[in-house]
Amino acid sequence: MNQSTLPLLDSSLYPQVWQQQTFITPQTLLKAMLTTDLIPDAPAFTQQLLANDTYQEWVNSTVFGRYLHRNFTAFYQQTEDSFNTDMPTLFRQELMRHAQYLPLEQTVFFAGDLSKSIRQTKILVTTVNPATAIINAQKIAENIKTSHSATIVNHVKIVGKQVLGFPIRHNKRTSERLRNEVLILDFQDLRLVNEIKIENIKKSNVDHSILLRFYELR
Repeated sequence: MNQSTLPLLDSSLYPQVWQQQTFITPQTLLKAMLTTDLIPDAPAFTQQLLANDTYQEWVNSTVFGRYLHRNFTAFYQQTEDSFNTDMPTLFRQELMRHAQYLPLEQTVFFAGDLSKSIRQTKILVTTVNPATAIINAQKIAENIKTSHSATIVNHVKIVGKQVLGFPIRHNKRTSERLRNEVLILDFQDLRLVNEIKIENIKKSNVDHSILLRFYELR
């Protein structure tokens, strides 16, 4: 396989002007959305992405939509249908044939605790929309409904040259267009490099804690 490398999206997105403030990096914008009066407005950030030429190049480089990811996940989860036991491998091979290398220093996000299966299958669903990651993390925390639940948002930086994946092209007529997802299909190592817990954040009249986890992906 002879994959190409996607252009670096962050270099064209940042500095980012967001709600009349300027943010130099994705990390500073993410923290501000979580801890200040800035609103994590996923539709507004999606519009910023759609107006970006590099992001347009990203999504136009793929033929895959989220329906394909759902089917791929379903094949991996099935255990009883022996007729389809080889399908996950065949499906993955086809996906890998169309995957591209993610650029060094690119940032992506995902919500909630890291599943053990991610390290086993080397499949990670991320987003380039920090507001989407925050909203998803808040929903997960609300569903847990315990006094110890925290909003967990993960910030991942690509540091290796062999990380394969592709942006998911979403149907613009549905709410999925706000996901701005990148399906990462192959990587060598996902390493936690820092963890910051911020206590007693009050936002939208709700007191809670926030756990920021910073990973490097190679």
